[in-house]
Amino acid sequence: MIRTLIAPVRYVQGRGALNEVGELIEPLGKKLMIFASERVTDIIKDPLLASLQRTNLDFKFEKFNGECSRKEIERVSEVLKKGGFNVIAGAGGGKTLDTAKASAYEAGIPVVILPTIASTDAPTSAIAVVYTPEGEFEEYRFFPRNPDLVLVDTLIIAQAPVRFFVSGMGDALATWFEADAVNKAGAQNMAGGHSTSAALRIAKLCYENLLKYGLSAKLAVEKKTVTEAVEKIVEVNTLLSGIGFESGGLAAAHSIHDGMTALKTSHRLYHGEKVAFGLIVQLVMENRDPTQINEVLDFSIQVGLPVCFDDLGLGKVSRDDLEKVVRLATAENETIHNEPFSVTEEFVLDALLTADALGSFRKKINLGVPQPPSYSYRGQNT
Repeated sequence: MIRTLIAPVRYVQGRGALNEVGELIEPLGKKLMIFASERVTDIIKDPLLASLQRTNLDFKFEKFNGECSRKEIERVSEVLKKGGFNVIAGAGGGKTLDTAKASAYEAGIPVVILPTIASTDAPTSAIAVVYTPEGEFEEYRFFPRNPDLVLVDTLIIAQAPVRFFVSGMGDALATWFEADAVNKAGAQNMAGGHSTSAALRIAKLCYENLLKYGLSAKLAVEKKTVTEAVEKIVEVNTLLSGIGFESGGLAAAHSIHDGMTALKTSHRLYHGEKVAFGLIVQLVMENRDPTQINEVLDFSIQVGLPVCFDDLGLGKVSRDDLEKVVRLATAENETIHNEPFSVTEEFVLDALLTADALGSFRKKINLGVPQPPSYSYRGQNT
């Protein structure tokens, strides 16, 4: 049995870290493309320029067009090649960063990752999630190495809408449970081997730190402040979950996310919001101890993650639509088949319906009368 763990070459995190980025990029290449949306460029431009101007780097900004699709990856890689760029820095959220990673691979150059939100564990990984131009999941792309540098400025993270931060906790919440399922099944992780003890411990630390620091960190980010709890959860959302999912493996929670992309209504939701509900479905499928399921539900309700169809904006979802979700979630190459038991469409549909019922019931116990959560699909904090 071959065990393997992969991780970014260098990870840097802290308040004001963006002020140091130029000196860290310079050894990687001399002609830099900074790849970001217009909005993200406005956020990072001042500290980034101040740092880059202390170096000998030649740099240019390139706009992200909004979707990590084959077309956008081809466009950006062509710009890199024609422009003679020898390093790219992707700045922003998961789709921008994944496009930067994929384009860097196509162009054969190093990639630097500058997250401006802590909404997923994408920044540290050697994986890109590719969607159709309409936003439906298409494929995972796997690269032979992780990013050369991941730099996270927690001051910038704390200024972003709290919904992003909570979504990142949803993504990280599934890390330990998926890694545990993969390990029990003897399945391979995302790196093509079996989990090391280190990867499993990192994945477990994700869960432990979420329960310990998650609510405090959320409340701090609502006030746009950086506390030690915020630093802990940024590390959870970005580094620990990144290593944990990639070197531990994915299972049902992420497949349910992929299945939900079949519904246009779900496109208003963030990745981690869908993964968080997918985790509840996974726990039902695995017949986990009710105490543990309730612990996950209670945490999710406390920080504002979805626990039922109403939270997801799917309150009136039809059985036909749920069958579309299940069909996509159980496709041949989906990670749901890393569970330590056989998976059928009927089994997953039953688990979906049960997860919705459990989440709705637990909300009534926690809240008395269900209230719209702070991350709601209705558009708050976007």
